[in-house]
Amino acid sequence: MSDDARDYEELGLVAGLEIHQQLDTETKLFCDSPTELREPEEATHTITRELHPTRSELGELDEAAMEESRVDRTFEYLAYDTTCLVEEDDEPPARIDEEALSVAMSIADLLDADVVDQAHVMRKLVIDGSNTSGFQRSLLLAQNGEIETDEGSVGITDVMLEEESAQRVEETEAGVRYSLDRLGIPLVEIGTAPDISSPEQAHEAAEHIGMLLRSTGSVKRGLGTIRQDVNVSIADGARVEIKGVQALGDIRDIVANEVDRQVELLEIRDELESRGAAVGEVTDVAEVFDDTDSGVIRGALDSGGEVLAVPLYGFDGLVGREIQPDRRLGTELSDHAKRAGAGGIFHTDELPAYGVTEAEVAELKAAVDAGEDDAVALVAADSEVAGQAIEAAADRARTAIEGVPEETRGANDDGTTRYLRPLPGAARMYPETDVPPVEPDPSEIETPELLTERVERYADELGLDEGLAEQVAFGRRMVLFEEAVAEGVDPTFAASTLESTLTELSRDGVDVESIRDDALLETLLLVEEGDLPKEGVNPVLTALAADPELTPEEAMEEEGVGGVSEDEVREAVREVVERNAEQVEEEGMGAFSGLMGEAMGALRGQAGGDLVSEVLREEIQKRA
Repeated sequence: MSDDARDYEELGLVAGLEIHQQLDTETKLFCDSPTELREPEEATHTITRELHPTRSELGELDEAAMEESRVDRTFEYLAYDTTCLVEEDDEPPARIDEEALSVAMSIADLLDADVVDQAHVMRKLVIDGSNTSGFQRSLLLAQNGEIETDEGSVGITDVMLEEESAQRVEETEAGVRYSLDRLGIPLVEIGTAPDISSPEQAHEAAEHIGMLLRSTGSVKRGLGTIRQDVNVSIADGARVEIKGVQALGDIRDIVANEVDRQVELLEIRDELESRGAAVGEVTDVAEVFDDTDSGVIRGALDSGGEVLAVPLYGFDGLVGREIQPDRRLGTELSDHAKRAGAGGIFHTDELPAYGVTEAEVAELKAAVDAGEDDAVALVAADSEVAGQAIEAAADRARTAIEGVPEETRGANDDGTTRYLRPLPGAARMYPETDVPPVEPDPSEIETPELLTERVERYADELGLDEGLAEQVAFGRRMVLFEEAVAEGVDPTFAASTLESTLTELSRDGVDVESIRDDALLETLLLVEEGDLPKEGVNPVLTALAADPELTPEEAMEEEGVGGVSEDEVREAVREVVERNAEQVEEEGMGAFSGLMGEAMGALRGQAGGDLVSEVLREEIQKRA
């Protein structure tokens, strides 16, 4: 259903954001390892861990951690020549990185948040394998901020400084493989108050916070460096935390689709209540499928697995009801079964299908004592997981009778969501005793220039047109542009090269992201100093992208551009004029345009157009 079709105020929509942004610091938050990402092929060794939940300082176990621990997995970590003992959890963490603390305080200032007098590092229990220690270190840095949107102010409840998790590489037979290159990169987490009341306002708030973060010039850019989590609820619904929204443009759809999901689940609840619905007992139904042609069920039985079913009394037609685009209540049951290790479930609202016949459906319903108004959910899997999987699906069906469950969900690329785990509780947090508290000094904060203000300055002071000024100010190479201009590079040339030229090369298949920033800056300076003609920039940048270890001077030599003296230019131009002497005598300066192209071709981009033009005019005038 579209935004316009829902009255979000009437539905009682309440939403909040959690923005996670990696900081572009030299070293990690609790050690001296660099914050550069590596390729898995560069790993020098691996380590393995098996993680288990621990009790909090109050002796409590977190429900989300407990569910995670029910799946028996081994975690493998790729380590590199830059990986330290802190990242491997073989050494206590060092003190908090000062650069990260300074950037985080600048962010707090932009959010109009109050920096705390003393910040204590806490451990947040994490046993999905994304941290070798089994917990994430985090500290509360500021509170009580505020931003403005067109639909009103949105409070900032907290600004946290914490360590980034390890990067998931792939699933393995034993569990999950992670990479330690990302683990420990400083991360700022910004939490808003539940002041957001529409999908559009959620998008605007996230966009504004993103602009403030980029204004510091000290945050990482690119896919995966910023993630948005969204908390959504409606009246009579429940708070649902949606993790991992990668693209800003997805937030509007994520919120709208979650509202739709909760509305549909509430309508299903009301219908189930009117039918007196209930969930029955799990039954072994393998005999029903002794001669089945269903590949999934046949495969489970042939490998010694089980086929288990649960009757869903009063659920007929509702398990297959769509609650989000291409997702149904049955998909929710299946998500829970998958968390227990199964491939998913079958249910009678979609059968007969998948090789299951109408006769088998009738036998199945009879085997679990299900009638016309009832549905049946079915799991076919290894004996080790089948029982847990069908019980997980049954539990989710019982929750459907109650309404909308509180839970953590993952964002899908199409704007829908999937079940991940229960909402975490306070039991997952406890003090970190290896890192002393810090006392942030707000007087040391330097308030960054906002990107919107920077656009105006680039236009007014540097003479950039408004479009180019906005491109470079909001672009990922804004800091590099500032450095180039400070070094004396022409602002318009620097901006157009870093934005337009690199974009054009990228569209032509050149891997411009592999070009080092120092190489880009040196290339700009070579042009400014007259050693590299502007016509030679594209081939040099292309060479630098192909081999990032090259210096710009080496790239110039490899591509054969630059290094031509004025005397050599004059000799080449004179030869062009002499070859076209008759045309020059007849047309005079009218021959300039045609001969200019020929002269530039003769020099093969090794001289700037301004110099070639000047010399060509002189040589034509001599003969005219």
